[in-house]
Amino acid sequence: MFLIWGAVIAVIVLAVRGFSARSGPEDTPDAAAILRRRFARGEIDGEEYERRKAALED
Repeated sequence: MFLIWGAVIAVIVLAVRGFSARSGPEDTPDAAAILRRRFARGEIDGEEYERRKAALED
């Protein structure tokens, strides 16, 4: 009896984890966050950062 209940609970836990792992939009960063990361890594300079930041604010 305990094995059956344990299996049922395990299936429920796995199902909940599977559904929560698929949350798409909340996991993707917004454009401003991507821009900040690129500037922090040195991929773009300060002038480019400000230009793109201004374009995002429009």
